[in-house]
This record gives sequence, C-alpha cells and structure tokens, in this order.
Amino acid sequence: MNILFFGPNGSGKGTQGAIVKEKFNIPHIETGVIFRDNISKGTTLGKEAKGYIDRGELVPDSITIPMILDRIKQKDCKEGWLLDGFPRNLTQAEALDKALKQENINLDIVIEIVLDRQIAKNRIMGRRLCVNDNNHPNNIYIDAIKPNGDKCRVCGGELKTRSDDQDEGAIDKRHNIYYDDKTGTVAAINFFKNLSAGSGGVPKIIELDGKPGVKEVAADLLGKLA
Repeated sequence: MNILFFGPNGSGKGTQGAIVKEKFNIPHIETGVIFRDNISKGTTLGKEAKGYIDRGELVPDSITIPMILDRIKQKDCKEGWLLDGFPRNLTQAEALDKALKQENINLDIVIEIVLDRQIAKNRIMGRRLCVNDNNHPNNIYIDAIKPNGDKCRVCGGELKTRSDDQDEGAIDKRHNIYYDDKTGTVAAINFFKNLSAGSGGVPKIIELDGKPGVKEVAADLLGKLA
C-alpha cells in the first residue's frame, strides 16, 4: 500500500501516521531523514544536496525526487510505504506524480487531515511538556488533555513549553505554505483529488476531520482504511 499523508503542523499527523505504519507494516518515509541518510553515506545526490543545505538554500526537486524514488525502491518498501512531508507545493506534486508514473509505481491512497488554521495554531502553541515525561499529553487548548492548572494532568509534574511552539512567526510561515490553495500544500492535495476524480477514484482520497481527539480521529482513519 503506497500512501501520501498530508496535514498541517498541529493536526496530529505524526500520531496518525504511526497508526497507518503499524496497520500496514510499512516504512514511514520523511524527506529530512532521506537527506541525512544520503549525506552521511556520501552519495552523489547527498553531496549535491549538502551543497545547497550548506548555502542555506532549498534542495531542488531535481535532487529530492530521485532521492525519494531511490528510497521507495528499497527492499523494505516492497509491500508499500508512507511518504510524509512531501510534496509541499503544487509543482512538487506534479513532478512527483510524473516521476512515479515513469517508474510504474502506483500511488494507492492520499490521506488528508483537515483542520482549521487557527485551531492548528492554537494546538501548537497550547502544547505543554511534563518535566517528568514528555509523552504525558497536555494541551491547554484541547479539553481531553487539558492540564490541571499549571500541572501535568497525568502525574502532577511541572510543565514547560518548547520555544519553537511559541514562535508565532515560524508557525505562520509554515502554515502560509501549507494552507495556500493556489501553489502551496493544499494546492498539491487538490491536484491529487482532481487526479483521483479523473481516474476512477485512484488514488483513493481519505479526508479526516482533525477537530476531535486523537482516539476519535484514529477510529475514523482505521474505519476508512478498512
């Protein structure tokens, strides 16, 4: 099962992606990991990518997409893969679709977590980390996991925030790209929706309402994957 997974920062995409990975027993592929792996191994593409990264420039699609193709052709992807974090814009979606078709690689499912931009932002800024265990869920904007005042709802420990969770400028910058329906990530999602509509429902499009809690979204996801 070959899957693309979309969702804005703050939507719980990582948690739901882990559920998909476990259900199908397929690798979770992220472009950042692919870059680091190619750079550490000194591959030709890795050396080219490092040059751009060292200059503070974006790695072009002409390097990123071949890296992705190389990764999904590896043995552990024989039964499928879950690609997360790419494509980020319409141009990348079109290029990825073309590359997959040239390699006769099918895209089976596109999953999208739909969440209002302000809610997504609130969820990022509302995250609180327990000093005793970062895995204790606490978020001041989610009723189901709202802390007890300034104490962890699980163990009563002290809570702290991550500096990047409170950086409104950085959050807005990422969301500006994601929610752009002309050239950004939402435009990329719409590209695959249009592709599906014109190809008899291939790839299958799964939309998830991101507003409920993690368990409710997971149940919806598993039901639609059944």
